[in-house]
Amino acid sequence: MPVDRNLHIIPNDSPVCQLDAEDAFKTLSEKERKYAHFVAKASFDGALAVFLQVSPESAPIFYVLYRLFKAESVEQLKEKALAVGFSEDEWQALLIYAAAFYSNSGNYKGFGDSKIVPAVDQKKIRALIEKSAAGSDEKVLKTWESVENVIGSLEDKELQLGFGDKGVTCYHSSNITKADAEKIDRFFKARNVESWNSRLFKEVGADGKTTYTIKLASSEEGVVAEAVEFEGDVVQIVKGDYALVMKRTHEWLDKAVPFAANKNQEEMLKKYIEHFKNGDINAHKDGSRYWIKDVGPAVESYIGFIENYRDPAGTRSEFEGFVAAVNKETSKKFLTLVSRAEEILKRLPWGPDYEKDTFLKPDFTALDVIAFGSSGIPAGINIPNYDDIRQNEGFKNVSLGNVISAQPKQKMNFLDEHDEELMFKFHKDSFEVQVGLHELLGHGSGKLFQKNADGTFNFDNTKVKDILTGGPIATWYEPGETWSSKFGPLASAYEECRAEAVGYVLCCDSDILEIFGYTGELAQDVKYVNWLSEIRAGLMALEFYQAEQKKWGQAHCYARYVLTKVVLEAGQGFVKIEETKGEDGKADLHFKLDRNLIDSVGRPAVNAFLAKLQAYKSTGDFEGGKKLFEFYGAVGETELHWRDVCIARRKPRRLFVQPNTVENSGEVSLVTYPSDASGVIKSFVDRYDSAAIEDLYACWKNDQKWF
Repeated sequence: MPVDRNLHIIPNDSPVCQLDAEDAFKTLSEKERKYAHFVAKASFDGALAVFLQVSPESAPIFYVLYRLFKAESVEQLKEKALAVGFSEDEWQALLIYAAAFYSNSGNYKGFGDSKIVPAVDQKKIRALIEKSAAGSDEKVLKTWESVENVIGSLEDKELQLGFGDKGVTCYHSSNITKADAEKIDRFFKARNVESWNSRLFKEVGADGKTTYTIKLASSEEGVVAEAVEFEGDVVQIVKGDYALVMKRTHEWLDKAVPFAANKNQEEMLKKYIEHFKNGDINAHKDGSRYWIKDVGPAVESYIGFIENYRDPAGTRSEFEGFVAAVNKETSKKFLTLVSRAEEILKRLPWGPDYEKDTFLKPDFTALDVIAFGSSGIPAGINIPNYDDIRQNEGFKNVSLGNVISAQPKQKMNFLDEHDEELMFKFHKDSFEVQVGLHELLGHGSGKLFQKNADGTFNFDNTKVKDILTGGPIATWYEPGETWSSKFGPLASAYEECRAEAVGYVLCCDSDILEIFGYTGELAQDVKYVNWLSEIRAGLMALEFYQAEQKKWGQAHCYARYVLTKVVLEAGQGFVKIEETKGEDGKADLHFKLDRNLIDSVGRPAVNAFLAKLQAYKSTGDFEGGKKLFEFYGAVGETELHWRDVCIARRKPRRLFVQPNTVENSGEVSLVTYPSDASGVIKSFVDRYDSAAIEDLYACWKNDQKWF
C-alpha cells in the first residue's frame, strides 16, 4: 500500500496558540522570577536531549535550522527562498515544518509518533541554505548533507517510532530487537535497578560475542559497573550519555539554588544536580521525595527523565522539565477535591483491599506554564512515576490551566450543530474536571500487590480475594518488578485508559461537580460535554492507528479508543456512529451520545470495565490485562472505514508558542512571541545560545557510532 504523504505533512493552516503566562509571571516576586528563570533554562537546555532520543537525524536538522534562522530574519530568508524558486505556499510549508519540528522536539510527532516531513523538495531547501548567510559555513552544509536524503524520506521503517527492525528510535542502537530489550529488562530486574535515564546499545564482536552497553545520562563519564556475563552475553553500564547537555542542565539548576523558597526546594535541586552529574537514578528519586514535601510553592517545577511513552520497550523515559506559576484561585477547587479524596475513592469499583493502605494526600495545584521543555505539553500531570514512591510516600498533581484554555476555534467534525455549540461553550470547564479526576483519583488510586524481598506481602494473601474470580490472589509483583517493567509497552496506554475511566464515572456525581462550581443544569451540561468530548476523542483517535502494522502507537489515543469501544458494546443506543455524506458530497460520520443514558448505560459499562483493569493491574497479571485490552483495542473493517473518514477530515493539531525568560541587569522579564510559525521559530532561536547548539552537535557526533 503506497504511503499517504499528506499524513506526514503538517498543514500550512495549523493553528499556533500562545501559551499565555504573562499574568502568572506578574504575580511572582523578583526572587521567584529568578528561580523560575534558571529552572526554565535548565528545562529547555536539558530538553535538547530529546532530539538525541527520538531519531538519528533530529539533532543535525535542529543544528541546520538553528543556524539558518539565527543568521538572518524570517523576512530576509523569505526573499532568498522566493529567489531560488520557492512558492509562497512552499515558504509557509518550510516555516510550519520548522515550527512543528521544534514543538515536537524532533521529526517525529510527540503525539502519534509518526514521521514529519516538509512539503518542500529538499533540493529547494538546499538551494536556500546555500544562498543564506548560514550557507557560507562548511559545517552547516556538511551537516545538511548528512540529513538531506532522509528529511523527506518515507521508507517503511521510517514511518513510525519503533525497534530498529520496524521503526526508528535512538533509545536503542538500530540493531536492538524486542528480545534484546526484554533480556536487559531482566538484567535490570535482577539487580533491582531502574532504566528511566538509560539508553541501550549492542555490539557483536568478531568472535560472535554480544556486548550490551547501558549508557546513563550524566555529565560525568566513566564505568558504573564492570562488564558481567548475563544469559550468555556481556553487559556493562557506563555513564556520560548526553554529557554536554546534562552539564548545561545541572549548571543552570545550580544557579537556581540561591533563589529556592525553602529547604525542601534547595535539597530537591541539589539532588537533581547530583543526578544529572553522575546518572544515579536514586538521587533523582530522593529529589522527588523533597519535591513531594514542597507543598503549595508559588513556583512549581519538575525535571528529569519522566515519561516512557516513546520507548518501544516502554521502560526508558524522555527528558522533560517545566516551570509554572500557581493559580491560587483555581487551586482551591483541586485542594477541596484532595480533602475529600478518601471518601470519593470508595466509590470506585474495587473495594478497600485494592486501594492503598493510606491515601497520601498530595499537593494538587492549578498552574500556568512558564516553560515546558519536552516533545509535547500535557494538560495535567501526576508525578513522580516511581511506583514505590507513589504508592508508599506520595505524589503531586498539577493541572496546566493555560494549556487547557489555549484552544483554537476549529470546526468540530462529526457533531451536529447543537453538540458543537455545547463543546465550544463547556470544553474548558469539562476538561478541567476530567483532568482533576484523571490525575488525582485516576493515576493516584489503586494498589499494586507486591511480594517483598523477605517473602512477605504488602497485602493479606490469606484473605484478599480476586475481584474477577472470587478466588485467592494468584499473581503479584515479585521483588524488582514494577508496573512499567511488568506491562512494558502496554503500560502507558493501559494506565491512561484506567485514569480516563475514573474521570468518566466520577464526573457523574453532582457533589463532585459542585466542587468545581457547577450545579443544576450547568453541571449536567459539563458532565455531558465531558462524556461527549472524551468518547468522540476515541473515534478521532483512529487517525493515529497504524493500519499497515496493525498496532497503536500513541498511548492516549489507544486508551480513548478502547473506552469508546466499551461504551459502543454497551448498546441500547447510548452511542451512535453513523456514516453520512458531508456537504461536499464525500463520506462523513455523525457521532451522537444520548445524554439521558449516561447514568443508566454508560457509567455501569465503564465501571465494570474499570474494575477489570484494576484487577489485572493490582495483581500484575499482564497476560489477562493484555488479552482484555487488546480485545477492545482491535480495529476491524468498520473501524478501518471510520479511520479513512477521520483521516480525510482531520483538523491540524495546535502548535504552542512559548515565552522565554530573560535576565538583564539582574532583573528577569518575560518575552512573548506572535502566535504564528515565525513566532515559534523566533522563540527557539532566542532560547538557545550558540554554545548550547554546538554541545548538541557534539553529542550527535558521539552517537554516530551507534546509528
